[in-house]
Amino acid sequence: MAKESPNKIKFNPLWMYAAVFGLLIFISFSNSLFEDSSKITISVFHKYLNEGKIDHVVVYNKTEAEIFLTKEAKKDPKFKDASDNILGGRNTSQPNFRLEDVGDNEAFQKELEKAVQQGKLKDFNYLPKSNLMEYAVTFLPIIIIVALWIVIMRRMSGAAGGPGGGQIFNIGKSRARLFDEKTDIKTTFKDVAGLEGAKEEIQEIVDFLKNPQRYTALGGKIPKGALLVGPPGTGKTLLAKAVAGEAGVPFFSLSGSDFLEMFVGVGASRVRDLFKQAKEKAPAIIFIDEIDAVGRARGRNNFSGGNDERENTLNQLLTEMDGFGTNSTVIVLAATNRADVLDKALMRAGRFDRQIYVDLPDVRERKEIFEVHLQPLKKGNDLDTDFLAKQTPGFSGADIANVCNEAALIAARKNKTAVEKQDFLDAVDRIVGGLEKKNKIITAEEKRAIAVHEAGHATVSWMLEHAAPLVKVTIVPRGQSLGAAWYLPEERQIVRPDQMLDEMCATMGGRAAERVVFDRISTGALSDLEKVTRQARAMVTIYGLNDKIGNVTYYDSSGQNEYNFSKPYSEDTAQVIDKEISELIESQYRRAIDILEENKDKLLQLADILIDREVIFKDDLETIFGKRTFDENLQEEKSL
Repeated sequence: MAKESPNKIKFNPLWMYAAVFGLLIFISFSNSLFEDSSKITISVFHKYLNEGKIDHVVVYNKTEAEIFLTKEAKKDPKFKDASDNILGGRNTSQPNFRLEDVGDNEAFQKELEKAVQQGKLKDFNYLPKSNLMEYAVTFLPIIIIVALWIVIMRRMSGAAGGPGGGQIFNIGKSRARLFDEKTDIKTTFKDVAGLEGAKEEIQEIVDFLKNPQRYTALGGKIPKGALLVGPPGTGKTLLAKAVAGEAGVPFFSLSGSDFLEMFVGVGASRVRDLFKQAKEKAPAIIFIDEIDAVGRARGRNNFSGGNDERENTLNQLLTEMDGFGTNSTVIVLAATNRADVLDKALMRAGRFDRQIYVDLPDVRERKEIFEVHLQPLKKGNDLDTDFLAKQTPGFSGADIANVCNEAALIAARKNKTAVEKQDFLDAVDRIVGGLEKKNKIITAEEKRAIAVHEAGHATVSWMLEHAAPLVKVTIVPRGQSLGAAWYLPEERQIVRPDQMLDEMCATMGGRAAERVVFDRISTGALSDLEKVTRQARAMVTIYGLNDKIGNVTYYDSSGQNEYNFSKPYSEDTAQVIDKEISELIESQYRRAIDILEENKDKLLQLADILIDREVIFKDDLETIFGKRTFDENLQEEKSL
């Protein structure tokens, strides 16, 4: 079979719209195009008639007339244009002139009869004339517009109507995509690295559907739903894809926003149609990604008038998940990173029986994730997944995938044949801090101020036991920052006050260094002030770590306080909170100044090295300050 030519012109629907637009323009200008010298007035007609230059006349509907000249008149150069038709050719059957309004028909007829008797006119006829052409020209634009509207609406309904689309009445059909294990790419639990606890619970749900008798034989009931909760990029949707690949049952996948439409009642209709399809193919799984788009708590948007369509959709979803006639062989999986805004009725047992928390991976799980994403890369011999896992604390699975891809791009940009360790470090720096801007114009005075600021961070963090160990410091502008310091924070499950205070003191080290060296401060500590203020406020109002406020928290995990105008504490308490936050920050600022005053010579030495080389590492700090005496209690690190 011959292959289709790659140069074959493909039909574009825009061509049809352009053709219709051109036709409308042509019709609108058609009157002016066809107006020519063949149209004459009644006075000119009388003149030609009296001169005997008219051969015969045909009158249509007693209102308009066609005039045919005699052979002698046609030879007159004066009537040369009248002898040619509109297209430029000669045709004896075409009239030479047209009279659009004959005026009084009786008088016009008498005048024609008189001209025939006098021999000035050979003959005349009265004939009826059909106005179909006029009607067609008049109504053609309307017909074209209506046809174009029908075509557009059919295309829109075909896109929005889901299965069986193509009709406007199918807009209420479910837009869920049915996973086909034969044609779709199959993801299994082997492709999901880490997340051992979440995988165990998800695997149990798959086992419910594969072997229901194993659980129902003892009188148990299969769970009706499971909610995957966790930060963005942790693998919630990936887990759902693994369920689709492992379950071996029909798997319907859609987003929470797919239920909502501008038309009233469409969301509830789509919910009904979705569960109807799932029940017909039961046992089945329904996966709703970003369920918070439709499952927000009802009654929270009173100030904006509310959204009845979204609430009606949620009511229908609640009824389908646990109501009369509910089919227990349909399991609903859902994913969200905002479980605090979901409606309580949606979260209760009997609807979502289980909440599976998908947390950020720890160092061991990050190693497994790196091993998965490193498989398609051409790796260098110096790569160590343990080292990469330790260098990426707080990274999600999506972040690690981005690091691997970015490292490959960096290696390709440098024309390397393999992705090496330094490429991954550069990729981490770029993702965390942004792209380096070496061509940014910075004066010598500004450069020294930046160097002193970053050296202050490094010095204070080096002197404090609970501050995060330094990895490197740079004064090369990166992203929106003029300088940056990279640390390797210890992964803690709980944080004590002395650890938080050390971190706050290290954060204030930059501004403190400016005060110690220059005896003046600048605007360069904005991000530091934002971070330390947030930490101090959390200590006082959330974690109950302040003596004056006591063991009280004003944190609301349900999110209800977002919609209240009043604060959950009195004005007197607010003043105490503000005072305690300020004292916390100022005490750590003074502490940082004291540390830097004691080590001012070493601070200046470190700043000079930073100005000269622009980048310093942990080894440089060990050369100046010596090794940290409390490093033995910290996790052992590998130097760069």
